[in-house]
Amino acid sequence: MAINEKEYNGYLFDQLAIIERIEDIANSGDIQQVLAQCEKERRLVERKLYQQPPLERQG
Repeated sequence: MAINEKEYNGYLFDQLAIIERIEDIANSGDIQQVLAQCEKERRLVERKLYQQPPLERQG
């Protein structure tokens, strides 16, 4: 599955957004909130990863 540079940059921006959201909460010093945010982010990523139908064509 080949991707182009624009698509790859989109993935990187998504990752930066995740890091920024976690950093915002981490600055509060509440580790439980940080862990809760990490779990939310994991669910959002998994929702994209396991979406139906998949992004690429089959066959």
